[in-house]
Amino acid sequence: MKARIFNIQKFSVNDGPGVRTTVFFKGCPLRCKWCANPESQVKSAQLMWDRDKCLHCETCVHLAPDNAMTHTDGIIRFDPAKCDDVNVMQNIVDHCPANALTIEGEMKTVDEVVDECLKDKDFYEESGGGVTLSGGEALMWPDFAVELLQKLHDNGVHTAIETTGFAPSDTFQRVAEHLDCFLFDMKHWDEQRHKDGTGVSNKIILANMKTAIDMGKDVLPRIPVIPGYNDAPEDAKGLARTLHEVGATRCQLLPFHQLGEKKYQLLSRDYDLNGVRALTADDLEDYRQIMVDEGIDAFF
Repeated sequence: MKARIFNIQKFSVNDGPGVRTTVFFKGCPLRCKWCANPESQVKSAQLMWDRDKCLHCETCVHLAPDNAMTHTDGIIRFDPAKCDDVNVMQNIVDHCPANALTIEGEMKTVDEVVDECLKDKDFYEESGGGVTLSGGEALMWPDFAVELLQKLHDNGVHTAIETTGFAPSDTFQRVAEHLDCFLFDMKHWDEQRHKDGTGVSNKIILANMKTAIDMGKDVLPRIPVIPGYNDAPEDAKGLARTLHEVGATRCQLLPFHQLGEKKYQLLSRDYDLNGVRALTADDLEDYRQIMVDEGIDAFF
């Protein structure tokens, strides 16, 4: 069994308790306008183009089949709908004289991922850490996720997931059985505003969050606070109210940042929040206090 993985990050300290290895899966059902990992959104492999290295020689354009690559106004664009053959992509990458192209996403077996994760088992044991599935969205690869989590548990490794929670309830419950901890994204309390920002409803997300809490799992809702989207005082109150409804008593606030901005350039994509100022914890102290006053233990 295989899944497409675009990164296995060692020594992560922000993706659950202790020192962790974070496994990033390709594919996500949401299209958040502020997404810091846009390369994670589609399940297929993608070509990434670094304009700072590019010689604009058009070698790649000539090698790509069916006009899959174009060079217009100094920008190289790749259309994955016209070519999803990884071997063809690799040939294009190999022939780039400036090494300006890379492939994002590699198919890996469960055992390959387990073996990589177990290299740091000593660090997990010393720190109370483990392995976190992230993405993208690991729930888009449920069979792989279940087998991976089972093998990690068989080796005494703590398991966590950083998830949107957007999956059919039966799929969610099947994977949830093998998880110790949930870092559960929460984008907005209002369904229409949630659709506006992510492209999907929040109903199934909130239902699955409640399911995980009712199962007695360790669930930490995490709220990315985005300027102009969910950063108003009424949003803090609405989010607090919604957290109470699903049985949560705490949440982590994640101030908006621009760490993923470069990746949109590498994908030759426009970024909707280009130039928007990043937020700090100090910017959100009043916001946090509103949630605390509403009975939610909100922290950064």
